Amino acid sequence: MLFSSKFHTKMERDFTLTTYSYLLEHLSKAGYLFQTFEEFTLNPGNDKIAILRHDVDRAPENSVKMAKLENSMNIKASYYFRIVSESYDENCIESIVKLNHELGYHYEDLALSNGIEEQAFENFKKNLQNLRRFYPIKTMCMHGSPTSKWDNRLLWNTYKYKDFGIIAEPYFDIDFNQVFYITDASRSWNNQEVTLRDKVKSDFDIDINSSSDIINLINNQKLPNKVMISTHPHNWAASNMEWAKILIWQGMKNQIKRILVRKA
Repeated sequence: MLFSSKFHTKMERDFTLTTYSYLLEHLSKAGYLFQTFEEFTLNPGNDKIAILRHDVDRAPENSVKMAKLENSMNIKASYYFRIVSESYDENCIESIVKLNHELGYHYEDLALSNGIEEQAFENFKKNLQNLRRFYPIKTMCMHGSPTSKWDNRLLWNTYKYKDFGIIAEPYFDIDFNQVFYITDASRSWNNQEVTLRDKVKSDFDIDINSSSDIINLINNQKLPNKVMISTHPHNWAASNMEWAKILIWQGMKNQIKRILVRKA
């Protein structure tokens, strides 16, 4: 994939850390300020803003690589960790916090409790308290739990997360008619065919199929002034072998996701 960049002119695959660095460079050059979700919630301002949100669904070591890259560019981002073993890694969490990034809770308590609200709420409180040992968590974000029939956001029909010092959850507290939402869920960009819950209602009608599409929008001054870019670090590879493995594995998983989305 060829990027029209004064920084880089070589061919580069999408979903590599090199490609991600290209994207950050172009955002910075175009005048976007990088904010964590916590910072944006407290002070959204009137400038060009890019909120970098990372959902650490699995392979937490990949999130550390991404966090180090951002830190080397003096960029802060928000990292949301699940409580399950494939995501929760205290060494990785501590490394990311030391790199000056925001830590948040990627909650899925309702799905893990099979829809039992009282149990889910107790687990939420316990898990939030546990993660706050590493960082004074102020924001959280639901995990889509595509194989579960339970939408984790439904817990907040009964309880109030703001009673526990949480100031924002993006699916509830961002006006996505003002903030353009971009997600790489299922290793494809804003692809609703394979995304069960990681989608938003928005008046923006902008087609994105690759990182180069985002860069072209930036270069042509067509990217909205406020964007949330939601990525999953396990989708982004640091080597060719890792890139190929992710491509094959996610391709098989997406076939199942398409069926789940059609049935929803």
